[in-house]
Amino acid sequence: MLSLRRAASIYGRRTRTVCLRASLSQAARLIERKPVLLWSASKNASLCRFALPSTSSLRWYCSNGLPPHTKVPLPALSPTMEAGTIVSWEKSEGDELEEGDLMAQIETDKATMEFETPEEGYLAKIMIPAGTKDVPIGKLLCIIVPNQEDVAKFANYVPTEEGAPAKPAETAAAETSAPTPAAAPPPPPPPASSPAPVAPARAEGERLFVSPLAKKLAQERGINLASVQGSGPDGRIRGQDIQAAVAAPPTMAAPMAAAPIPGAVYEDIPLTNMRQVIAKRLVQSKQTIPHYYLSLDVRMDDLISVRQQLNEQSKGDFKLSINDFIIKACALACKQVPAANSSWMGDFIRQYNNVDISVAVSTDNGLITPIVYDADKKGLTSINSDVVSLADKARNNKLKPHEFQGGTITISNLGMFGIKNFSAVINPPQACILAVGSTEKAVIPDDSSEKGYSVANVMSVTLSCDHRVVDGAVGAQWLSTFKKYLENPLTMLL
Repeated sequence: MLSLRRAASIYGRRTRTVCLRASLSQAARLIERKPVLLWSASKNASLCRFALPSTSSLRWYCSNGLPPHTKVPLPALSPTMEAGTIVSWEKSEGDELEEGDLMAQIETDKATMEFETPEEGYLAKIMIPAGTKDVPIGKLLCIIVPNQEDVAKFANYVPTEEGAPAKPAETAAAETSAPTPAAAPPPPPPPASSPAPVAPARAEGERLFVSPLAKKLAQERGINLASVQGSGPDGRIRGQDIQAAVAAPPTMAAPMAAAPIPGAVYEDIPLTNMRQVIAKRLVQSKQTIPHYYLSLDVRMDDLISVRQQLNEQSKGDFKLSINDFIIKACALACKQVPAANSSWMGDFIRQYNNVDISVAVSTDNGLITPIVYDADKKGLTSINSDVVSLADKARNNKLKPHEFQGGTITISNLGMFGIKNFSAVINPPQACILAVGSTEKAVIPDDSSEKGYSVANVMSVTLSCDHRVVDGAVGAQWLSTFKKYLENPLTMLL
């Protein structure tokens, strides 16, 4: 148990939470904060917890048989993270830890994140080995102690529930070996509502016994009599059987696993956390967001010419891409038509004043959308620098959470793969996503030409909109504004 002097020294080392044995009045005077009583260690002393000013929730724990130690739980490294995979431990048991050292690599639902040491001391015990998947948030990862000589005391450490004193190895072993009383049998499940009776399979040509009323009701309601189980004598179908079949909820067939194809050679690829979350969010998006799509073609000749001139004048300092102009035009269109720069929040619509554009980047682990913040306020060279840096980080799993969490609208560009047009799935809670296709030569009407037509570079784009937020006219206005900026690229410099 910590003395008051020891607790004061720990407090000076920026420990997040201090547990000490003292009277409440003594502890309050020491730390000058109102203590929270956790549990009574004896009649004359209490174990008190003091939340010190910090964003961390770590604690120094003191209990009978174990020295002071810090429990490190798995934190939520992204807002949507529910579980993580321990990719690797960068520290071993017994290693000295400095605050900020790289401790472990943890795969979240978004990327593989570097988990830094949250507390200085020594790594006494690793509770979850590397390679463990689907570790829930809050699960105990490891134990850190302030003194190296205390490492050996946690060799057989057994975690306990929050708020209970930690148990030494001897106590834990004794409790484990002690016989446990037989668990009470679980209560019977509640009776399920009885579904409508289903008719057993009938032999071909078998006669159906149906009352005139049942036959009439079945015709009116489109009920197949062969699928109804009769409740009358000899299985006779009566009117009440038809009414029960109409009132019964439709049965959903359970998803069936794909049967292996005879002679096929295949490989089952395990799902990463990122792929599971991508699948979950895409299904949620298509099932809950009423998508509609608007498409148009953009003439790119003037933009290609301006881009070429700017790149030639840069003398190698930068190399602008078509995508940089698309991002800038998208941001400016959002400022002019802010209704498209919004989110559906359930009982209200949130319209953003800032334009933070998520740019879809394909990686080996799946799709991720790093964000170009305040794109409407940035020049083309600044946007280009951000995109190049973020794409490199994304492909090397180096993105920080703030670099891919958020965004007000998304751009997905598949033009570099030769895709002419496609419809993208909205990234909730955003209301719009712009799908960009390739730029191709096309013949277009031209009254100024003697031939009556000309050949131009044309790019096809499709805007997917959430109809709850963006009405069709608003989406069309946004897309028209976006087109004007691209076809007159110098207006983006005003």
